[in-house]
Amino acid sequence: MISCCVIIRIFNALNAWRTQVNTRRKLLCPLLLAPVLWTTGAPLYAATPSETDKSVRAIVSGIISYTRWPTSLTTPPRLCIFSSSRYVSVLSSGDISPTPWQAVVVSTEQEALNANCNAIYFGSESPEEQQKITQRYQPRALLSIAEQNPQCIVGSAFCLAINSERVKFSVNLDALSRSGVRVNPDVLMLARNKKHE
Repeated sequence: MISCCVIIRIFNALNAWRTQVNTRRKLLCPLLLAPVLWTTGAPLYAATPSETDKSVRAIVSGIISYTRWPTSLTTPPRLCIFSSSRYVSVLSSGDISPTPWQAVVVSTEQEALNANCNAIYFGSESPEEQQKITQRYQPRALLSIAEQNPQCIVGSAFCLAINSERVKFSVNLDALSRSGVRVNPDVLMLARNKKHE
């Protein structure tokens, strides 16, 4: 017959072994899952958009909503967003709120041309590059918006001025007149009026 002391020792040994196994599992599972998450690109947590992100999205949404193309579009306009943009994720995601555009992320000028976009959102492309790309689209109508064009003299029709406190925009009327699109005059007045800030 087995004594009580032996049974208690066996029980304690089993508990110690179970604790070691559970500890190893707890340490090993994240290590095994990390490469899977990295290769699939799955986010480890959902990032909430900042106020600046929301403002950029709202202004781009407003500009596109009040733009008309010469031929009626049967689907939402295709907005090509250059991957160099700081706001590519907030503009291409439908998670925040519905958008009046169909987002297409592009990396090169050729990808943008092949995507048959109705509008382009430029990131770090220079005003000269913006102008070159929009000229290659002619005679098709194309709305252009830039986040890195502070003077807004050459390049895109609409230029965002983004700082930590607010997002503003200005209009390059010369580029807009050559774009082939029509924009509601109220939007143009907002660009001149400082109340939209």
